[in-house]
Amino acid sequence: MKWDMALNNMDRKKELKEQYKQMKTEMGIFVVKNKSKNKYLLVTTHNLKGMMNRVRFQLKSGGHPNMELQKDWKESGAENIKIEILEILEYDKDESKTDYTEELNIMEIMWQDKMSQNNMESYKVRI
Repeated sequence: MKWDMALNNMDRKKELKEQYKQMKTEMGIFVVKNKSKNKYLLVTTHNLKGMMNRVRFQLKSGGHPNMELQKDWKESGAENIKIEILEILEYDKDESKTDYTEELNIMEIMWQDKMSQNNMESYKVRI
C-alpha cells in the first residue's frame, strides 16, 4: 500500500513539473519612473511580475544595483517612484520559438526613444 502511494506521489510530482515547464510567464518591458525628477529606468524581462517584484524588493531593502535610483528612492520616497508595465510581448502562435531576447531588445530601444521624446532622462546603467 505504501509503495502505491509513493508511486502516485512520484507521478504527481512529474505531472506538476511538466505543468510548470508549460507555463508561460508574461514577458515585456516595464518602467521605474521617478515622478519628482522626471527620470526613468527601463527593464525588459522574460518574467514581468517576477522582475517587478524583485526591483520593488531591492528598492525597499536598499539593495538596488542602480545606486542613483536607490538614492532617489530613499530621498524622494516610495510615493514618487512608480513601477508600471509599458508593453507585454506576446508569444508566437507556432510555439516553436523559445528565445525572445532580440524582440525584447528592440522593444527597449523603441521605448527609450519614446521616453526621450517626452524629455525624460534615463538613469545611467552602470556595469
